[in-house]
Order: sequence, then structure tokens, then C-alpha cells
Amino acid sequence: MFNFENFIDLPLIWYGLIGTALLLYVLLDGFDLGVGILFPFAPSEQCRDRMMSSIAPFWDGNETWLVLSGGGLFAAFPLAYAILMPAFYIPVILMLLGLIFRGVAFEFRFKAMRSRRIWDYAFHFGSLAAAFMQGMVLGALVQGVKVDGRSFAGGVFDWVNAYSVMVGMALVFGYALLGATWLVMKTDGITQEWARRCASYVLGYIGLFLVIVSISMPMMHSHIRSLWFSMPNLYLLLPIPLCSLAFFVMIWRDLYTGREYRPFLMSLGVFFTAYLGLGISLWPWLVPFEVTFRQAAAAGPSQSLLLVGTAVLLPVVLAYTGFCYYLFRGKSSHETVY
Repeated sequence: MFNFENFIDLPLIWYGLIGTALLLYVLLDGFDLGVGILFPFAPSEQCRDRMMSSIAPFWDGNETWLVLSGGGLFAAFPLAYAILMPAFYIPVILMLLGLIFRGVAFEFRFKAMRSRRIWDYAFHFGSLAAAFMQGMVLGALVQGVKVDGRSFAGGVFDWVNAYSVMVGMALVFGYALLGATWLVMKTDGITQEWARRCASYVLGYIGLFLVIVSISMPMMHSHIRSLWFSMPNLYLLLPIPLCSLAFFVMIWRDLYTGREYRPFLMSLGVFFTAYLGLGISLWPWLVPFEVTFRQAAAAGPSQSLLLVGTAVLLPVVLAYTGFCYYLFRGKSSHETVY
């Protein structure tokens, strides 16, 4: 009988699949959350209509990757799911409520007349809550989770501290950059100029937050410090922060030289390098710094069956996503077509 386990490393493959799905969620849903964060500050109602139209074909499909990463964690690494969910029940529920509230506001705003302003703020605060809670979960996760045996051993509010609040704010500004550069690419005129100013404003804050996180993580964890600052790792890993710095410089220049597409692509690059650095720092932990992905892995036959289904459905999802972005390329309009 054919056995996947004899030929491929199933835990490593699922670790990579979930990590990739989470990265795609951050990059894709990040820009439409960023549009929601910026939404009430737009200069006019027509600008808000164009902002909404720019993400209308994409926003719900972008959340597919959150479902895949969460469902994949539950199915492929049940031990990690059983530890992490009790640790983050409250912020995860608040994040989901924010996403639901944002979705409801999105639907209602297109139909509302006199109450449109209410749904504008609902869309904004739902996006803001989702982004901030994601950042707080990340901030608490990198500090480590208390584990006793195979169970979460911490308190219900361990995720609330100054560091996680700071990371939550950093992610809000990061998503705002993605949203602003997306609008630079998808709009023109007054909306585009306003988006350029927003992007240049938040760019400095993002650089500051990245410096703080990059310094604080090695200070909190000695093995991260030895990983990044020992030889020859220092030279091998140095291209990651250098690439991030280059992306910052290009974004800054492009915002003042009239480029439309490259600022968004470079913003994605900033997120990618930050994500790559985080992944290297946390390798091979799935529950930092208690349980590795191999220790948390489900039984081989379970992961094999899941992989067969994923191998069939994942290309379909990727093809649909790519076709959607291709079909709705170009500038958005202020007309309501949703």
C-alpha cells in the first residue's frame, strides 16, 4: 500500500502550507483592511465610494486564506491548536466579530441612503478591530505561551500587555500602508493624491515599529539573539533587513515621483521580509517556545488524507484568485456596481 510518509515530510509540508496561507492572508486581506482603516478620513463621499469599489471584488475572497490557515492548524497540528486557542480565545473572537461587522457594513452601505454614514464608521471600526486584534495576538505569541504538558497554563488575559498593544498598533499602521498604496494603484485624481499623503505619513511610523520589534525580540529571547548575531548567520541573514530598507527607500521615492504600481508591490515586499524574519526567528516552533511543528503534528494518515484534498482544491482557489485580480484590473470608479 502506498504511504505518503515513506516519501515526503508531511509535517514540514503542512507547516509550509499553513505559513504560506497565513502570509497570503496578511498580504491580500491586509490591503482591504487598510482601506477600511483609512475609510472615514477620505476627503469626500465620492472618494469613499471609489475606495469601496476598489476592494469590492476581492475582500471576501481574501479571507479564504485565513480559513485555510486556521482550519489547517486544527486538522494538521491539533496539539498546537488545542494550546493556542485557549490562550487567544478573546482576541480571536474579537477579530472575527470585527471581520463579521465589516462584512455586514460592506453589504449594507451599498444599499443604505440616510444611514450610510453609520455604515461608514461600522466598516472602519470593524476593520480597525480586526487588524488590532491580529497584531495583539502576534505580539503575545512572540513573547511565548505558558504550557504545562499538553495544555495552556497561562491566564485568560496574558495576551494583554504593553508589547502586544504596540505590535497591534504596528499592524494597524502596516495595513494602512498597504491600503494607501493599493488606492494609489487603483484610483486617480483627488483620491490618489490623498492616498499618497496617507502612505507617506504612515511609512515613518512603520519603520519605527519595525526597528523596535527587531531590537526587542533578540533582547527578549537569547536564542533569537544568538541566531541573528552569531557568525556566519549574521552575514547570511543580513540581506533580509537590507532588502526591507531598500523597499522603504523605493516606496518613499515612488510616492513623490508619481509611480502608481510599484509602491504597492514594495509595500508587499516590506511585509514579506518582516514575515520571513519572523519565521526564521520562530523556527521550528509552532507554539513559541514550547512545542515544535513536529511535536504538534497529527498522525501521518490524517495529514496524508488532508494533503490529497488540498492538492486538488488549492490550485482551484489560486486560479480563481488570480483570475479575479486579472478580471478587475485597472482603475476603480465611484459608481455603485456591487
